[in-house]
Amino acid sequence: MTFDLKKLGPGLLFAGAAIGVSHLVQSTRAGADFGFGLIWALLLVNLAKYPFFQFGPRFASATGMSLLDGYRKMGKGVLIAYFILTFATMFTIQTAVTIVTAGLASSLFGDFISVETWTIIILAICSVLLMLGRYKLLDNLIKVIIIVLSISTILAVVMAIGKNEGSIIWTQVLPENSVEIAFLIAFMGWMPAPLDISVWHSLWTVEKKKEISEFSPKSALFDFNVGYIGTVILGIGFVLLGTLIMFNSGESFSGTAGIFANQLIQMYTSSLGDWAYIIIGIAAFTTMFSTTLTTLDASPRAMHRTLELLSDRKSEYGFYIWLAILALGTIAIFFFFASEMGLLVKIATILSFITAPFYAILNYRLICSSLTPKRWRPSTGLHLLSWAGIAFLIGFSIWFLTTL
Repeated sequence: MTFDLKKLGPGLLFAGAAIGVSHLVQSTRAGADFGFGLIWALLLVNLAKYPFFQFGPRFASATGMSLLDGYRKMGKGVLIAYFILTFATMFTIQTAVTIVTAGLASSLFGDFISVETWTIIILAICSVLLMLGRYKLLDNLIKVIIIVLSISTILAVVMAIGKNEGSIIWTQVLPENSVEIAFLIAFMGWMPAPLDISVWHSLWTVEKKKEISEFSPKSALFDFNVGYIGTVILGIGFVLLGTLIMFNSGESFSGTAGIFANQLIQMYTSSLGDWAYIIIGIAAFTTMFSTTLTTLDASPRAMHRTLELLSDRKSEYGFYIWLAILALGTIAIFFFFASEMGLLVKIATILSFITAPFYAILNYRLICSSLTPKRWRPSTGLHLLSWAGIAFLIGFSIWFLTTL
């Protein structure tokens, strides 16, 4: 298939949403604490989740329906459960990623205004972009953001390798104590992203089909694979950065994402030189800005479509209403519940972990159902990978719950 940049979009939006805290913070911390020893975990969890993320664009491009439309056909209760779970987590997730982005903006562009003000500015910029341009602007903008993110991250890795005088230890490790196991669970749980992002991907695919009618299942799968492989490569890149710059450095890193991200930039500056500041700064900021922008689009889009399906009624302004609700809710949580952010993030994390098998099973059932044309149902190999993935995610969730 010939490469056509116009046919890329939803897969890059997926990458933009996925490459966030899981990469900038968790992957870098994995390198800082374990060297290259947790690459096995990164590769394993990406392989286990691959089918269920892929089924989003596969189903949407083959049927013209989002996964939400499919969930509705499976029963109203499934869609109600999705609505409740999304409403319970979307404000916390949006607040968490926006705070990190605001902290990086303050570090890069000057702390002459507070992080609180930066938070409002970033939310306002993203909201205006989405209200004026909707999907088409988002689709075009994400291509630029992902290119900048990829180039700056690769440059940072190359610079770090060039400055490294020691040897990288490739031995893989299995965490032993409770603190290390807790980190491994968090690292794998959010890598590359929570499984409900497959719903977002299906919605973006439906929008892409409206824009380009020839966006076939084959195009959608190619687009998805580009985005997914990109998230894996950049995940490995951030682990490498953590290994080369931070491993055995003796530094104590903050557990707060925003503070950690700024520590990361400062460590690059001291290790590689002042000239590296702008490159790693751009890599870190574009990482988080892409996540902030895509999540601010996706959650309102999902909630809007869910309510349409539950009420059997079209709503012309539903997306804008949910966009306003999410932006205002994010600001409210930041200003009034900042002291409870740790608890809120933990709740959101737990829900993301324990619902992963739920989304995996739903997506698998849909792609195997009569709704999906036979040609685009899974191959034998994909069936086997799906069964193994479901078993892994169920076991992973049980492990997570027993170590809380």
